[in-house]
Amino acid sequence: MSISHARAGLWGAAIALIPLSGSLAHEIVGNRFFPATIGIDDPGVNDELSLPTVDNFKTGDVPPVRQRDVSGEFSKRITEDFAVSFGTTYTFLGPVDRAVPGANGFQNLDTTFKYRVFKNPEHEFVMSVGLSVEWGGTGDASVGAEAFHHYAPNVYFGKGLGDLPDTLSWLRPVAITGQVGYAIPARNFTTTLGVDPDTGAVTADTEFHPRVLNWGGTIQYSMPYLKSAVVDLGLPNFINHLIPLVEATLQTPVGNTLTSGTLTTGTINPGVIWVGNTFQFGVEALIPINRQSGRNVGVIAQLHLYLDDIDPHGIGKPLFGGPVQPATPFQR
Repeated sequence: MSISHARAGLWGAAIALIPLSGSLAHEIVGNRFFPATIGIDDPGVNDELSLPTVDNFKTGDVPPVRQRDVSGEFSKRITEDFAVSFGTTYTFLGPVDRAVPGANGFQNLDTTFKYRVFKNPEHEFVMSVGLSVEWGGTGDASVGAEAFHHYAPNVYFGKGLGDLPDTLSWLRPVAITGQVGYAIPARNFTTTLGVDPDTGAVTADTEFHPRVLNWGGTIQYSMPYLKSAVVDLGLPNFINHLIPLVEATLQTPVGNTLTSGTLTTGTINPGVIWVGNTFQFGVEALIPINRQSGRNVGVIAQLHLYLDDIDPHGIGKPLFGGPVQPATPFQR
């Protein structure tokens, strides 16, 4: 299917799925608020802006490279259940060996089409499906942006433990979210021609582009949920706005791996999110799972704006559907 036909089909689906009731701000399922997490996408569909997200870490390359990224993402609901997001990243590469020059530039533009397929308030469960497209050739090759597209179907889910019995009430603030995607490059391999300096013969170097399983999850403990739905311990207000969590973001090559191998790489990211009524701020450590994933512990931080609460009758309102019904983790 051509890209133009795919877009026409998605817009047709968006028009057909116009809800008859008002929209809900943020992803709140029953008593459960699912925050936007940094490493993986949250399971909901929202009007939101992540700007900026910044990170700093040392790559697993040989020799290693100091990488710093500044990125942003804008997500807009077309209907209550369907959203489109656009994101880009500006990368700074600075080799540890100062004698080697660094590089900086934009990564390829990303677009994600996301549809919420199921929501169960009683059991605090939500699931969405999506398609992410990395548009090849829109970034700078000097920072690793490739010249061909990547397509990644994704499944997202979130489950709160608020339906546990009273004997386990201390576990009710716990929630688990996850994302599983399969990245498919539009080009199976790239062959680079060269000349042998000793013989003058033409050489050919072929790199196969793997198909990659991107998978990850979070486990989080919501202090807002503890206060509002379990017990008020009389803690300071700042503590009651926190959601401590641990994320895992992992990548496993599973196809076309002749030159890439099949080693899983990724990071484990412990951190915390402070949640307000119109924004949240999160910070996490980036702990590589092996040498190929990185050479030291990095850090990532994000400011995330809730457009549906900031401007519920304007940019925070779905293009098709009723007005936004305010729904935040806290009483106004």
